[in-house]
Amino acid sequence: MDTLRDFAEQMWQGRGVMRGLMPEGAPTARAFALTGQIAVVPDFANITAFATDDGLVLVDTGLELTAQSMYDAIRAWSDQPVRYAVFTHGHVDHVFGLGPFDAEAEAAGRPKPVVVAHEAVADRFDRYATTAGYNAVINSRQFGVDDLAWPTTYRRPDRVYRDHFVLEHGGLTFELHHALGETDDHTWVHVPELGALCPGDLFVWVSPNAGNPQKVQRYPAEWAQALRTMAEVGAELLLPSHGPPIFGADRVREALTCTAEYLEALIEQTLGLMNAGRRLDEIIHTVRPPDHLTSKPYLQPVYDEPEFIVRTIWRRYGGWYDGNPAHLKPAPEEQLAKVIAQLAGGAERLATGAHAAADDGDLRLATDLVELAWQAAPDDVAIHKSRAEIYEARTEGERSLMAQGIYRWAARESRRATE
Repeated sequence: MDTLRDFAEQMWQGRGVMRGLMPEGAPTARAFALTGQIAVVPDFANITAFATDDGLVLVDTGLELTAQSMYDAIRAWSDQPVRYAVFTHGHVDHVFGLGPFDAEAEAAGRPKPVVVAHEAVADRFDRYATTAGYNAVINSRQFGVDDLAWPTTYRRPDRVYRDHFVLEHGGLTFELHHALGETDDHTWVHVPELGALCPGDLFVWVSPNAGNPQKVQRYPAEWAQALRTMAEVGAELLLPSHGPPIFGADRVREALTCTAEYLEALIEQTLGLMNAGRRLDEIIHTVRPPDHLTSKPYLQPVYDEPEFIVRTIWRRYGGWYDGNPAHLKPAPEEQLAKVIAQLAGGAERLATGAHAAADDGDLRLATDLVELAWQAAPDDVAIHKSRAEIYEARTEGERSLMAQGIYRWAARESRRATE
């Protein structure tokens, strides 16, 4: 317990670092008892286990890759049977850890754990199966994993709800609330007897994952409202699915309300400029989170980032057209790049300009220019070398895992072309 508490204190004081959604140096591979009835198994995605008078209730279940190790960790803490598992949402790092518990139940001749989730989780699983190839590509790119196989079969919920659901089990009350936020199928869980609050991914120790450029629509306004609603329950213990717990009612409230304010400020600025008729390009280069929030250790843009959240807000309220009439029905990118290269005196001139911009510290312009060079001369090995170098530099200059993943992928694509 002391190890996880000490680590949580370091994180709160800003002496810890999040690498994407994983805290650097986080203790893993064991269950940490926070109280006599609550244990957390930290990993990329945490499991929170509640001991009741009639077995365990789990909130989230982790990745398939970590299922056995997390099962072993929980079993080292408690031998109670798992009666229920709540999926806070349908992302694969939250729903694939029940295999060992199901096998244990079957071997013991007792019912498998009952999975409870929002009704939209099943729809998500259907969409994942339909778009398995696409999800394999974008998640390989996002997390830098080669040959990722996206699953097409899932442990589906046994019991679903729409708005609110109360699960009373073994002397504890699990209040499940639906919220639009990172996903459309999100659940946050309040256990009033223990003063515990499980926000799922509505709080993850980083700038909210509200703008992921490769994923479906997020809901920043509803997300902020959910955070404020959670802040009002007066929980003493916040148990996120990524990152360590937060201890104490004042800190819990601060973390939730500051994250809400962060989102609300981006929404207010973006909508103000949209209502004034500004283009998306101007908006993404203008809107910023409030200065007094950017230093918060739990709001650092190391996974998602504000610029991407602004794009999500635009997409939610304004659609896909960005306000530039040339982008409404554009020429094919390759055709445009070849014309620009011809006007510039050749694709190599564009690549040279990209390196000059990079040397001047303007990596945004550098990547624009080198991408045009590559589109104009996609088989030119020298252009590929320049493209790889520029995107490698861009990767090093970015903080968010989202941007790093996409730029690193482009760099590797061109590196392979030079081999």
